[in-house]
Amino acid sequence: MGLIIAGCRSGEGKTTVTLAILAYLTRQGATVQSFKVGPDYIDPMFHSLVSDRPCRNLDPVLTSCDYVQNCFTYHSCDVDYALIEGVMGLFDGISYNKITDFASTAHIARLLDLPVLLVIDCSRLSGSIAAIAHGYRSFDSRIKLAGVILNRVGSDRHLELLTNALQPLNLPILGVLRREDSVTFPSRHLGLVIPSEIPQFTEISNKLTAIGQSCFDWSQLLPLMSVKSKTSPQSLFPSIPWKQRQRLAIARDQAFNFYYQDNLDILTANGVKLIPWSPLKEEKLPPDIQGIYLGGGYPEVFASQLAENQAGKNALKQAIQQGLPTYAECGGLMYLSEEIIDFNQNHWSMVGILPTTAIMTQKLTLGYRQAQGIITDFKDDQVWGHQFHRSQLTTSPRQPVWRINHTYEGWRINKVYASYLHLHFGGYPHIVQEFLITK
Repeated sequence: MGLIIAGCRSGEGKTTVTLAILAYLTRQGATVQSFKVGPDYIDPMFHSLVSDRPCRNLDPVLTSCDYVQNCFTYHSCDVDYALIEGVMGLFDGISYNKITDFASTAHIARLLDLPVLLVIDCSRLSGSIAAIAHGYRSFDSRIKLAGVILNRVGSDRHLELLTNALQPLNLPILGVLRREDSVTFPSRHLGLVIPSEIPQFTEISNKLTAIGQSCFDWSQLLPLMSVKSKTSPQSLFPSIPWKQRQRLAIARDQAFNFYYQDNLDILTANGVKLIPWSPLKEEKLPPDIQGIYLGGGYPEVFASQLAENQAGKNALKQAIQQGLPTYAECGGLMYLSEEIIDFNQNHWSMVGILPTTAIMTQKLTLGYRQAQGIITDFKDDQVWGHQFHRSQLTTSPRQPVWRINHTYEGWRINKVYASYLHLHFGGYPHIVQEFLITK
């Protein structure tokens, strides 16, 4: 089995509850596999750091329903517990294939046949909590609501009012977090600041562990989270017919860190050796590489440092001009442009492979996108990806990679594929071959 942490809406406290459970159990020596519903990159970083295990994304839009089921089964094998953090509110998804809440937390709960624990922000509630809990329990009879977590409870009297209101529902209260238990994570324009940038993260982790120890009913929680099955699919990752073993340089530093763990595993499972490389600090590319993987991140935040590393930019530009295959997503695309103009209108020179400038704006581009391939390598391929950025390019691509609705997206220059579109390789392994294979 396993347990899903859901909320009534964003901001209810799902991440704090999930991290507190992970921190406490990991400190107790248990192995806990965590998952995150949806396309998010940052919450899984926190999961992974706290649990000492890579977090996995469960997203049927970017992959498929079958992949979500196989991913959960595969990675829940040989662990003590499995825990999934939901996305937004319990039933918040998209309308797709006649399912109105496709890719929602509720949809994942139905796919995996797992119980749900509902986190409720009680800071402005008393008796009305019963109506909320009753509504979420009865809205979809296929959802097994195992209980509730009361978050941001103000006092003993407040807790008494909440408990009395819920009593007629016979719905277990499996945790109570007081307002002083709140853990605040710093944020910026695209969400939370990544853990490696939070100097006080050790103190936060200690506080999460203390919350986990004192705020939950472990006698009821542990049986729900316990994983009984020790069998898994023989292989989760598809086989890709590489022509030869490859060494890929992958950008890994504070500016570039948005990667789905399954993407990395799909590459390594097929004989690719990933060589970490920092565009922020390193003046040379790793030796003997056959390709480059530039993920997303926050290049706009670290634009001054990226601009200062002129030797590193020159080395990358020269390698690309000599035909090195390069795959870049979102932040990687911005780094390959001529310059980034930040929120303060400062101009920072970048690699200069793409004849365009990335300008930071207040406009948020967010959501799933269905894209059609329009270049020879995968012409007419249909893929689902995700976009999440506040930058805009000053020019349209001359040789675009995708068509999204009636607009063109992505650049192909030499052997560079650069796009704002984030892809999960579990859904489209053949496209990985086209992007990164040595030709």
